[in-house]
Amino acid sequence: MMAPEATAEDVAAVVKTVEAAGGEAFVSRGVHRTIVGLVGDVEQFETLNLTALRGVNDVVRISVPYKLVSREHHPQMSTVQVDGVPIGPGHFTLIAGPCAVETPEQTVAAARMAKQAGAALLRGGAFKPRTSPYAFQGLGKRGLEILAEAKADTGLPIVTEVVDAQDVPLVSEYADMLQIGTRNMQNFALLQAAGGSGKPVMLKRGMNATIEEWLMAAEYIAQRGNLDIVLCERGIRTFETSYRNTLDITAVPLVHSLSHLPVIVDPSHAGGRRELVVPLARAAIAAGADAVMVDLHPEPGSALCDGPQALVDVDLAALATAVRELPPLLERQLTTR
Repeated sequence: MMAPEATAEDVAAVVKTVEAAGGEAFVSRGVHRTIVGLVGDVEQFETLNLTALRGVNDVVRISVPYKLVSREHHPQMSTVQVDGVPIGPGHFTLIAGPCAVETPEQTVAAARMAKQAGAALLRGGAFKPRTSPYAFQGLGKRGLEILAEAKADTGLPIVTEVVDAQDVPLVSEYADMLQIGTRNMQNFALLQAAGGSGKPVMLKRGMNATIEEWLMAAEYIAQRGNLDIVLCERGIRTFETSYRNTLDITAVPLVHSLSHLPVIVDPSHAGGRRELVVPLARAAIAAGADAVMVDLHPEPGSALCDGPQALVDVDLAALATAVRELPPLLERQLTTR
């Protein structure tokens, strides 16, 4: 763990020392700290007296497999900044918008609805990985341009999904945060590309993933030098068929105990039904989630993607009340934009 005042030369000296001893060094830079992850013969590292090197603040041996995202080396919870919007302890952030970008009119209208409800970040899909190859797959680059128009209109930073490693540079031109969807949680090439993008990354939990697998996926991003990661619980697949997915609310406090990364909840994709979204959002807030992310649409009946779970005016009013009144009970301040 490097000291805050450590220079690039100090970091390079640590890397050189480790590599000279036959190990590998992975440098991860966050907003407030730089960490050098060491892989190799631990006993050999202990003979190097790394704490004596200039700029080194501490050397910590991490027992869990997810080294960089573990709380063993960083007991304090992290805050991730998305174009000035904080996600992390002491704050509560609402992320809202259409599941899919369809038209400029629909997206701008949805963005205005999101801001009125108290959202500080706009979500919207320009690239949509779908179960059926015949379902709407998104507008691609045109969708990103429409999201930029919505940001210009409302001032809300953009959270949008990237589905292919080769698209990371394009999406990064428009997005303030890259989203990795549930179907791509273990797309390791994509995780590494996103980690090297310089953008904050939201990593959704895979529908069949264990907590450790989820954190190991985050480690792929962190290992590429990016510690600005937000973990998103969006429901897992169980035997229950009465609703879309089973929201694993236990994951919120559990992952907070294991990792320093912020944990948020997507109640829309968990419940899959409009009437379930606000109750699940309330549960997420009570469990200590750092944010919730919801779908909304000005005309859900005509939505090209996930219309049945998109919130409308009456639901948004209930959600706005929840995000305004509940977080202060947990000593959190609602983030505004």
